[in-house]
Amino acid sequence: MERTSLKGPASMTISRSTIAPALFGRIYVTPIVTAYLQRYPEVRAECLFVDRIVNLVEEGIDVGIRIGELPDSSLQGIRVGTVRRVICAAPRYLRARGAPRHPEDLSRHTVISALAVTPVSQWRLSIDGKERLFEVTPRMVSSSNDAAIAAAMSGFGVVRLLSYQIAAHVKAGELTIVLADFEPAALPVHIVHHHGRRVAQKVRAFVDMTTETLRDDPSLTIR
Repeated sequence: MERTSLKGPASMTISRSTIAPALFGRIYVTPIVTAYLQRYPEVRAECLFVDRIVNLVEEGIDVGIRIGELPDSSLQGIRVGTVRRVICAAPRYLRARGAPRHPEDLSRHTVISALAVTPVSQWRLSIDGKERLFEVTPRMVSSSNDAAIAAAMSGFGVVRLLSYQIAAHVKAGELTIVLADFEPAALPVHIVHHHGRRVAQKVRAFVDMTTETLRDDPSLTIR
């Protein structure tokens, strides 16, 4: 979902459970968890990957990953990167229909809406440093980011997603980012966890591993 406050947490509990947005969990968190468990065979991890906001304290989560500005809380936040809200399409779609040059051009394009990123029919974009809402009329609405990506890659239309979700497809030349000059401000990515003397050593070890891994990932850095 497009929210400047929080985007569905990616949390992971080292002693009980881990939470993250579903696609973020598959791409980034799962490899870190498996590497961590191989390094520490005595530890068990329970992972929860959901596209909704989860209260780590109430649900007993040790560590989470959140995309968006953090509210005031009793949790420690470590910034590990940024992601952009990008509009993209398959090269063959752009060859057939032409690339939009201005947000107003979107009214002449086939739009795919990914509800988890943008739950409304208005896309917030930046014009001369000021954010404006542009009305879009989706031909296809999907609750699944994976399905929205697949539809765009098939050449059906343009879609708005978070940059990390399509980074591999852009690198492979399967999707092309358009209207980059009109993107709103990037969203920070934080690891959030409890702090203080009560934090278990195994949690600290996981936080350290996750911080190092995510900060080294080029797809979580503004380009």
